[in-house]
Amino acid sequence: MSSLAAAMTEAMTRSAHDLVLLDRESGQWTRHPWQEVHVRAENLAERIAAGPGGAVGLAGEPTVEFVAAIQGAWLAGRALSILPGPVRGADDRQWASATLERFTGTGVSQIFSYGPQRELLSARTSQMIGDVVTAGHDRRSTTFTPVPGPADTPAVLQGTAGSTGVPRTAALSPEAVRANVTGLIDHVGVRPTEDVGCTWLPLYHDMGLVFLLSGMMSGTETWLAPTAAFAASPFRWLTWLSQSRATLTAAPNFAYSVIGRYARRIPDVDLGRVRFALNGGEPIDCEGYQLFLTELARFGLDAHAAAPSYGLAEATCAVTAPVPGTGLIVDETVDPATGSARRHAVLGRPIPGMRIRIVPGDHATSGDREVGEIEISGTSMMSGYLGQEPMDGWFRTGDLGYLDAAGLVVCGRVKELITVAGRNIFPTEVERIAAQVRGVRDGAVVAVGADGARQGLLIAAEFRGPDEAAARRDVVARVAAQCGVVPAEVVFVAPGSLPRTSSGKLRRLQVRQNLEAARA
Repeated sequence: MSSLAAAMTEAMTRSAHDLVLLDRESGQWTRHPWQEVHVRAENLAERIAAGPGGAVGLAGEPTVEFVAAIQGAWLAGRALSILPGPVRGADDRQWASATLERFTGTGVSQIFSYGPQRELLSARTSQMIGDVVTAGHDRRSTTFTPVPGPADTPAVLQGTAGSTGVPRTAALSPEAVRANVTGLIDHVGVRPTEDVGCTWLPLYHDMGLVFLLSGMMSGTETWLAPTAAFAASPFRWLTWLSQSRATLTAAPNFAYSVIGRYARRIPDVDLGRVRFALNGGEPIDCEGYQLFLTELARFGLDAHAAAPSYGLAEATCAVTAPVPGTGLIVDETVDPATGSARRHAVLGRPIPGMRIRIVPGDHATSGDREVGEIEISGTSMMSGYLGQEPMDGWFRTGDLGYLDAAGLVVCGRVKELITVAGRNIFPTEVERIAAQVRGVRDGAVVAVGADGARQGLLIAAEFRGPDEAAARRDVVARVAAQCGVVPAEVVFVAPGSLPRTSSGKLRRLQVRQNLEAARA
């Protein structure tokens, strides 16, 4: 049995707390003691161990059996791959075919799902698709003997976002996953007898998976809602935090920004127990995050609970996070060319076991700050990308940033840096400014640089409003004044049109290719 599976068994079987799951159809929460979840995991492990060798694939929304299958795969000595279910409006047959293809590409030999999604998968393959509900029942009279897998068996096969290139699969060892989860637990100071976690993050995403695993590893009460339930009504997240009396939560930046912007819709909730609200997975919008903190203060939220953080799938998840109680720290610099201020969130210091360094280069500056590429190493790092050479030494993240007295600051990505007439521009700055224009959807703006003879700054944004021409002029004027560059083109598209990854990140490379093709 791997060290990860052993640690999970120890925590789950000794915990006096529950996994609490939301049923999207009924809207009801159901409690399942962690000890019960582990019994279900043993039943699933027995089924997995009796099947063909290879990795285990899970597809669908979280149920108690689905969560149990995570530990079940590890008890059976197998690697685990989790993929999303079909999204609303998607072609179900295409989803099933693409999911089966992705599982095959990562060496998955056994797939588990349930309900309509299992039927969709079964209809597109001759492979037996296991029913996770049937296999993960809660009745067991004997203790399952864990099956040791080969020494090099990964614990998790985690897909990377692919927002700036082709998605790849990070192979994460049991030791790396355990190190990241325990490092985050230690850094946050999780107290199982006092803390309660609440999340709606998808389990196929590294942030959602590690948040859940932190609850499993510490035996802390954890409330888990399907991502689709949040998407249908984002303000329910606040109701869930209030109902659960949560102290710990996590979300990407867009969730905080949306709720802050439309705070008038917030129901009567009590957020007084929240002490750590992690913000990660995408660039931090300081103004939007601050608005969220300000608006929700009247519901008892302590602004010091803000925890802007940095992580990536190649490091299992978490790399840096602020010490609890730090709150949002903003490092402000002034662009000498335009006199405009640049504001970046400080993302804290490395969690235990992780290290970061900044490698200087000719990338850019942020005011008087020297920016370089962020490199990371440590106990949470992947073994390598599936099908490629093993990783060794420091990992080049492709992110640009610098170290402030309070911690890490991330400015953008090397591949996304825009150069116009010898001037380097961070796309996040342009996107933040463009999103201030009325009708432009926050979190749905992409700024890219065109290559070749027709260089320039290109902006694509989802827009809903009566006067596109006026809004376009406003975007051009604001960006020119604050960034010192006149956009060569501003393209508005319908809401929901910009391509995104499965985790909701904008596919910048695809947007740039589309814009350049339209200009050709």
